[in-house]
Amino acid sequence: MTPSEKAGTSAAPITEKRVYTSSLRFWHWANALVITGSLFTVLINSTVLKGWPLQQFIQDELKKSGTTLSEDQARSLSHGIRDQVWDYHVYFGYALIALLLFRLAAEFFGLTDQKLTRKIAAYYQQYKSGQNKLVARGELFAKSLYASFYLILIVMAITGLCLVFEDDIPALHKMHFIREIHEFSMYLVLAFITLHIVGVFLAERKDKPGIVSDMINGGGEK
Repeated sequence: MTPSEKAGTSAAPITEKRVYTSSLRFWHWANALVITGSLFTVLINSTVLKGWPLQQFIQDELKKSGTTLSEDQARSLSHGIRDQVWDYHVYFGYALIALLLFRLAAEFFGLTDQKLTRKIAAYYQQYKSGQNKLVARGELFAKSLYASFYLILIVMAITGLCLVFEDDIPALHKMHFIREIHEFSMYLVLAFITLHIVGVFLAERKDKPGIVSDMINGGGEK
């Protein structure tokens, strides 16, 4: 019986290895870049390109060169600039959906001992059995947090698609709660990112030194 088979029949998934597959590492870092880019577009439009200040800036700058715009013209121009940034937000959204589908495929068709659902089930059984209960509880919380993050991404992807196509589908245009759910999901993502960074920092300082480098090079024997 192979180590993976033994792990599948045991309540404890903890091994002497901390290995991250190339597909998981690709997803992790690509997802980090895409989410950062998506959040950056939101930040830009809600600060630097915010409605009235941008409109006033355009009018003031053009006046210096001898060009005068009406409020309606300046408003139209500022909306156009903001729409360009939102276009990039949509592109990042499409990339996020592609990465999410990639991660779900890896979960269903990847190595058994690398599946998140299997790890959650194994740590839950270990916790119930009382074996290494403290460690199992911590790992179960962390893995459940990751699962919740994937669910949030799914909600964000679905609501984002609804917002993109709401002008083409009248029924979606009337569902104003979709935008609220999408925006609320963004705050949940920010909360997860904060918890994730803090958790990784603490793990590096305590019981899992080298976890960041392992996510880069794949890890190995410990």
